[in-house]
Amino acid sequence: MLQLSVGSVPFPRGIRFLALAALLSGCGGSAPAPTSPAPSAGPASGARTMPADAPIPVIRTDEEPGQIVQPLVFGVDLDTVQAGLFDQGKMWTFEFPPVDYLAETYGFRPDAAWFQKASLGALRIPSCSASFVSPNGLVLTNHHCAREFITQVQGEAEDLLEDGFYARNLADERPVKDFEADQLIEIVDVTDEVNAVVDAVPMSERAEAREALLEEIEARLTEERGGEASGIKVEMVSLYNGARTSAYVFRRYKNARLVMAPELQLGFYGGDPDNFTYPRYNLDFALFRIYDDEGAPLRSDVYFPVDTDGLEEGDPIFIIGNPGSTSRLQTVAQLEFRRDVSDRFVVELLRSRMAVLDAFIKKHPEEARARDLNNTYFGLSNSEKAYSGQVRGLQDPVIIARRQDTERRFQEAIAADPALQERYGGLMERMAEIQGTKRTQEAGFGSFLAMTSSALESATLHRALVAFQVLNARMGGASDEQVDGLMEEIRGVPQQHPELNRGLMAARLQDFVDRFGAGSDIARGVLAGRTPEQAAAGIVLASMLADSARAVEAVEAGTLAMDDPALQVVQGYLGRFIQFQQVVGTVFPEEEEIAAELGRARFEVYGTAVPPDATFSLRIADGAVAGYPYNGTIAPAFTTFYGFYDRHFSFPGREEWKVPARWARPPAGLDLATPLNFVSTADIIGGNSGSPVLDKDLQGVGVVFDGNIESLPGDYIYLPELNRSVAVDIRAILAALDHVYEMDRLVVELRSGRLVATEAEADRRR
Repeated sequence: MLQLSVGSVPFPRGIRFLALAALLSGCGGSAPAPTSPAPSAGPASGARTMPADAPIPVIRTDEEPGQIVQPLVFGVDLDTVQAGLFDQGKMWTFEFPPVDYLAETYGFRPDAAWFQKASLGALRIPSCSASFVSPNGLVLTNHHCAREFITQVQGEAEDLLEDGFYARNLADERPVKDFEADQLIEIVDVTDEVNAVVDAVPMSERAEAREALLEEIEARLTEERGGEASGIKVEMVSLYNGARTSAYVFRRYKNARLVMAPELQLGFYGGDPDNFTYPRYNLDFALFRIYDDEGAPLRSDVYFPVDTDGLEEGDPIFIIGNPGSTSRLQTVAQLEFRRDVSDRFVVELLRSRMAVLDAFIKKHPEEARARDLNNTYFGLSNSEKAYSGQVRGLQDPVIIARRQDTERRFQEAIAADPALQERYGGLMERMAEIQGTKRTQEAGFGSFLAMTSSALESATLHRALVAFQVLNARMGGASDEQVDGLMEEIRGVPQQHPELNRGLMAARLQDFVDRFGAGSDIARGVLAGRTPEQAAAGIVLASMLADSARAVEAVEAGTLAMDDPALQVVQGYLGRFIQFQQVVGTVFPEEEEIAAELGRARFEVYGTAVPPDATFSLRIADGAVAGYPYNGTIAPAFTTFYGFYDRHFSFPGREEWKVPARWARPPAGLDLATPLNFVSTADIIGGNSGSPVLDKDLQGVGVVFDGNIESLPGDYIYLPELNRSVAVDIRAILAALDHVYEMDRLVVELRSGRLVATEAEADRRR
């Protein structure tokens, strides 16, 4: 995080204005034995399960847990709206698995061995989830989680994204770099140790004290368990906004090879139009293999064998994966601020920059292809769709009314307990006051987002912001060593095409006009009587910072002066920027600490009955296979290869639904009625991509790859009426491997667990 200073006025830390990394995401010898008992099947020490009469938000009286009800409708009396039993989700942790709930809902009571196998069979890989699917280290995940590794292993004359990759024999599996698969082997509850330290210091000092202690605990536990050199990775996980803290101990595997990935056109069938929608027809899967230190396939007794019989509508399923983050413990005031200000401006930012990129791509297609701008545009489009869906949900008065009912019941529970009231009373009100303070900086939230994002910002303005800090620091007597980090950032800003540079700069200058007003000091200061387009053209033409090499040379040699046109833009917005930073940099840390206190209060009131927000840590999500009403009709629980081909022929000439050559004429053995994708009510979010979908016997029936458009409000509320997870059916994967790709050795391994080295051997074993 940058910390700017002008004279004696510092830019406070604590606000994430410089980058929006999430905008560009889109979204397993024998197995090592745990070094402590497996996660308990009951609540951890110190946690309370919800008493029968606790004032937890209740579902309407005509609903039962797990029942699917009709979608929300407008025109209802909002004063009568009640929260649902699972509005805060069903992302259950392995610390506090919902054994009684599962028994009551699905008629079986999983034991400690069930949870141990579930945790050991699941994996976390970069940005995604995965699982062991054979005793030979075979790993199943999504194609979109594997793309960077697919391109990494391709040869000079290959295009493995376009053509797919198929290791016909074991020896053909290709090693990948920078692949890490984390297997959870132990959970250590350190809540009491952390809370004792945090409670002993003032609220203003708690964040720093907590961070220092977590680093200490992580280092201590890593050393006690053999150190990173032995393949151990310890990660501190805060739950309930810090009310509970656990150390997750992982076995980290780094020796992996790519085994199989279909064509990109299959892995992302339907492209952007179908993204976040259902019905879907994707083969979004890929297979890796983990190898041991001796270079042999990793032997493991813990994996999820595939269930070749598959599912039927109404069947219960369980998704074991790593949901990235949710905000379901945020207050209504925080959500309303997101609706009216922060998330709204993110959507507007994305749309304005997408317009610039789209115009450039259409005018310069070859240049865009060389700079990979089509993928950049898709990443922005994916994020725009996600944020727009979240904002639309926040504009739904019924959703807000449900959240208000949750909050009211929570506050009543605090008020009913004198001890809770003494510690936590008034925090909701203070949180609302903070949102009011943030609203005074509305124009800043609309103007200063993502100012150093290579996809969203003019490279010239990015360099100018950092170069201004360098010059300012040097004027204050800073040495070269003290500005080394800033110089590295300047060197790392990629060169942009001049036309794209101008377009993105004009969009930023237009933000200043739109948010602060054409007659404001900031608009006059940065435009000097010109339009945003005129100003951008002049700056790119005249600034030493418009060219990457020239910019680095000028800053290093000290020939860059404050009268450079790009630096004059920085000086034009600097006063408003400092004011924005000072305000939000003051309230954000307090907001974080109040959220932590409210998290502790929720845990004291509800115990483990309400799951914590997602933290990219291992969770269990339960649900049932179920279609849902949409677009005036009904979405089926399953789609098939018939629908896959229907999309192709219904959109002739459209690249999104064009089938690869090998699929153009389906082989006789491929049953087009085979289920391809399916939906369930399981609670997921970004990070769950690649998660295994399991039956109650922990057999694999699918792999998650997306949610439907109705699931986008799932960041802050889980609505099982329409919220659906979308998965690839295991039967489709087997059918494709068998009849289209003719990878008999993988079919044998998935069906029987037997490792076969060659296709010839597979033919004999079948």
